[in-house]
Amino acid sequence: MKLCLTLLLASLSMAVFAQEPVPEIPYDSVPNFLKLPPNLYLGEATGVAVNSKGHVFVFSRGNTTGPAYGAAAAQLLEFGPDGMYIREIGKNLYAWSFAHAVRVDRHDNIWAVDKGSDMIIEFNPAGRVEMLFGRKKEAADENDGPWTHVIPPRPAVDGEFRQPTDVTWDPEGDIFISDGYINSRVAKYDKKGDWVKQWGRPGSGSGEFNTPHSIAADAKGNIYVADRGNRRIQVFDRDGKFQRQIKIDAPVPRDAQPWMGPRPGPQTSATMQPGSPWTVCITPGPTQYLYTSDAFPGRIYKLTLDGKLLGMLGQSGRQPKQFGWIHELACPSENEIYAAELLNWRVQKLILHPKR
Repeated sequence: MKLCLTLLLASLSMAVFAQEPVPEIPYDSVPNFLKLPPNLYLGEATGVAVNSKGHVFVFSRGNTTGPAYGAAAAQLLEFGPDGMYIREIGKNLYAWSFAHAVRVDRHDNIWAVDKGSDMIIEFNPAGRVEMLFGRKKEAADENDGPWTHVIPPRPAVDGEFRQPTDVTWDPEGDIFISDGYINSRVAKYDKKGDWVKQWGRPGSGSGEFNTPHSIAADAKGNIYVADRGNRRIQVFDRDGKFQRQIKIDAPVPRDAQPWMGPRPGPQTSATMQPGSPWTVCITPGPTQYLYTSDAFPGRIYKLTLDGKLLGMLGQSGRQPKQFGWIHELACPSENEIYAAELLNWRVQKLILHPKR
């Protein structure tokens, strides 16, 4: 009897703690999707977004001007659904400094987040500036330079950003900005652009952040923050109340190699650890899915909104269907994904073929 009980407890323990295999999702990369005109090149592709007409917007550290360090590096380009180049938006814009992310809201307004100028810019569909958030440092300021990470951290200031990273909106149109490398918080505005509140601070506890690098909202208005330096996604309601966290722990192939540098080990920073979320993207539709990605082993992960890992795809590398530090994902549907890559200077259009 005692032996039977021991065997039963052992089997239950295995059922609870044994890791289920994570399915690989078959997929294709559309060859040479973006068609750039002669003498126009992408730099580090930091952002990608898709509007309701299927137009693709790419925020790139291209058109670089200035010295090797501290150059102005930001260019916003629009392409048609077939990948044909349409136009450049905001050429020579005062806010352009160091591109970080681009998003499109439900009204097809285009929002660009510039880490270097500490500004978030809303363009209308015609490409004209509608609203501005934040203000860049004045060029005339004496001894001005990049923000530094001081300890203890500087107090955050309402309406002022220090290296912001991303933007999203809830169903009411309220605006949420992840503010980012220095302040490590989320800032909330109403749809008219009036300041509402902030939440978060540097740290590792619930509601604290170590580089909130990407942000998205689901259909209920819950806010998902890729807390990259803490290797997790945190979920909040629209008022900033902590709901839960999502962590990804999938086996890493023995032969997986980083795009550059040594293979990450236990002492490597969390940013480069497997499952550390650089991106967060939520699909539309009655059933929503969450996509995220890491730098190593360079995979994209598909999850339910409550955090169940459904599948994964990809690996680090330079060839089609491989990735070099995906910096932003756009997911206009469950099986169509756009990946903006920092190190490979490109955007891939991916078509997924999940097994049902």
